[in-house]
Formats: sequence, structure tokens, C-alpha cells
Amino acid sequence: PKRIENARILVANTAMDADKIKIYGARVRADNMTKVWRLALQADSPGGLGQPKVLRATQSGAVADIEAAEKQKMRAKCERIISSGINCFINRQLIYNFPEEIFADAGVMAIEHADFDGIENLALVLGGEITSTFDEPDKLKLGSCKLIEEIMIGEDRLIHFSGVPLGEACTIVLRGASTHILDEAERSLHDALCVLQATVKDSRVVYGGGWPEIRMAKAVEELAARTPGKKSLAMLAFARALRTLPATICDNAGLDR
Repeated sequence: PKRIENARILVANTAMDADKIKIYGARVRADNMTKVWRLALQADSPGGLGQPKVLRATQSGAVADIEAAEKQKMRAKCERIISSGINCFINRQLIYNFPEEIFADAGVMAIEHADFDGIENLALVLGGEITSTFDEPDKLKLGSCKLIEEIMIGEDRLIHFSGVPLGEACTIVLRGASTHILDEAERSLHDALCVLQATVKDSRVVYGGGWPEIRMAKAVEELAARTPGKKSLAMLAFARALRTLPATICDNAGLDR
């Protein structure tokens, strides 16, 4: 599906390719691949690792049984994921054709190869957690949003999440005629976000445009008026120097004094 309303989302980081047979510490001599598969199951089972086994046979192998067993394992994994009640599955890793077909038949949107860093922010705003095991589907923390849809921006296809329960992160799309313009826009946006972040942390504000210099010059002039002798002349000179800074700012900005 290209559009899902009231989405229940599972964010995961798990292998959704064909499960490979892993045999550690075992030597296999067989021409029947079914026996190799059974040996792999024994090696993967508790207490099976580190116990060398040797099979000897003279019959021709059956590679199709290997493929069927792999598909069965993947089907069981997909069924556990679907049983959690989701209608959208987002995975950091690739999703091969067979599990994608299973999700499509169940009406579950499958999103593969999600951005490695951005998926953490996505899980945050959706209110879910990144999951790697699915043995207990009822204990998974799912995310949610009001709408998931595929949109086009220029020539790029994007997946848009709207109506998220939390707002700790969002996506800002910058478009421009050239890379130079986009770089400038990104730097300007970064500066604005840094100012906003600093304002949230500390709400105290110092005005710009020469305002601090004028306030300091005024304070120095008031102190110079109460200071006897030649020291007051030096203080007044410093105050005049401070008053030239706003004029310099205006000149640099192309403004009239």
C-alpha cells in the first residue's frame, strides 16, 4: 500500500534476507543436502555448537529442501512480526522479495534500508522503539501516526509521516537551483536553529545593532561626569569610540546613519 491511515508501526533492525546456514566447529561430508540442513539445525540448537559431527553418504543431494527450509524460517519470522498487529514495518536493513511478498499479502507496508541515523529520530517521534527480536509480539513497543503516504518532491519519491504523537524531530526539505544556493540555505537554517536552541536554554536576550555599545558608552559617560581630573578625558574618549561602532555597523549594512 502507498497510503496508510492510523498507522501502527514497528521499527526494527533485523536481517530480512534468506537465513544462511551457519555451522561452527562441524565438518560435513555428505552428498544429501537435506542432511546438511539437519546438521545445521543441530549446530544452531543449544549445546550443539562446538560438537564436531561427520556425515557420510553416497546419495545425490536435494538442494530444494534447503531453500524450502529457509523460506519456512523466514515465513515464521514474518508471521511473528505481523501478529503484533502492525500495518507498517520499517527496517534498517534490506527486505528481500519473499518477506516483502508476505507483508504485502497481509496488507503491511514494508519500508526497507531506512536511514541508519534518521531511523532513531523516526522511532522517537512515532513513540516506538527499535526492535531486533520478535519472540514476544505482545511486548513490542509500536509507534503510531495518523497518516503515511508516498509523495513526490521534484523527481524524488519520499515517504511522509504526518500526525506523529511526539514532536522531538521533524524533516525540513531544502530545494534550490544549484548546490551553492542549497549550501547557503543549509548554513542559514543551521544558524537559525542554533539561535532557537540557545534561546530555549537561556531566555535572556542581548539586543544587537549596536545597542550594547550605546548602553556601555552611556554608562562610561555618566561615570566620567563624576570623575575628576584627566581620567575623565580618557573615559570620554573611550565612550566616543564605543559610539562609533553602531555607525560602522550601519555603513557595513549599506544603511544611512
